[in-house]
Amino acid sequence: MTRSSTGRSRFRPGWRQQVLLWSIGWSVGLVCVVLAAFRIRAGLLGPIGAVDLTTVYVYGLAARTGGRPMIAGLLALALGASVFVVDSERMRTGAAVMMAAVSAVFAVMATTPAVTFKRAARECAQAALVAIVGSLGAIGYAPVVTVNRFQYVVLALALVGIFLLVYRLGAGLHGLGRRGFATVSAGGLLLLATLLYAEAIRRYGTPGLINNLRDGVVWLREHIGGYPRPIEALLGVPALAWGAHMRARRRQGWWVCAFGVAATAPMATTYVNPEVSVVEGVLSICYSLVVGLILGYVVIRADLFLTGGRRGRPRSQRRSGGDGPPAKAPGRRAARQAEEATAVRPEPRRTQALL
Repeated sequence: MTRSSTGRSRFRPGWRQQVLLWSIGWSVGLVCVVLAAFRIRAGLLGPIGAVDLTTVYVYGLAARTGGRPMIAGLLALALGASVFVVDSERMRTGAAVMMAAVSAVFAVMATTPAVTFKRAARECAQAALVAIVGSLGAIGYAPVVTVNRFQYVVLALALVGIFLLVYRLGAGLHGLGRRGFATVSAGGLLLLATLLYAEAIRRYGTPGLINNLRDGVVWLREHIGGYPRPIEALLGVPALAWGAHMRARRRQGWWVCAFGVAATAPMATTYVNPEVSVVEGVLSICYSLVVGLILGYVVIRADLFLTGGRRGRPRSQRRSGGDGPPAKAPGRRAARQAEEATAVRPEPRRTQALL
């Protein structure tokens, strides 16, 4: 690709126009699905918004992962339109599954490294926004589903997709190291245990236990408008925050980010449940973010405590190698600022390809 004397690509205006067109397409799709969610011309605006969002999300994911976004976007547009031309329940349900799974993966892939916890919290909030809009796009297909089964399928597809991508971004399994392998294994076991525990309670729980849990959910809905979902708050959001924070320091942070789909996949299936209103879905995701970010902050501080050490200190304040007295240890704030100053691992910007 040829470059001008200033080092800028001659194709930069086209790139900017593509980003602008993508943003316009996303905004149009969002307006359509929100109006449809509030029963305003739902029969017309729902399908338009669903096809629109499917197209821009597939295009964005292909562009972010170094694929062929134009071909992928046109194919998604054709498949989405054909769903409503044929008007088959199975096709509409399959399209909704695809939309939710793509939204979950794209929400994680659209994040960028976070030097500070504040930046990590912002990345989590942005991922949640991408996923919840994808959920509105999924219900635009009017799928006929069993809610639990739909959620499990979307989560499984999102996990497969994200790990295939992270395998390349995270330098493969050999780049994990012992500590990274232990972290990924613990995350996988926690995800499996959470899913098995929830399914065991649903199938084999005593009537008294199930009634108590339902009463607690009803109380939270009546008093605060929603409730934090365990898999999002306890695993998905902390993993996404910690992973984004780690990616600014080590490439292996992508492996931790992969477990962020434990948050974005449930978020992308929020409105498939007909009992969840638009307001309740937003509030529940906000509560999950708050609880998850608190846990993520604790994990990030523990990670910095275990791995920061001497690397986080300015060179002038480290112990002298001669006979002189040791340098005075910096304060917590100064040590944190020094550590953040060294967290300079580069990644392409949000609107550029990672691969």
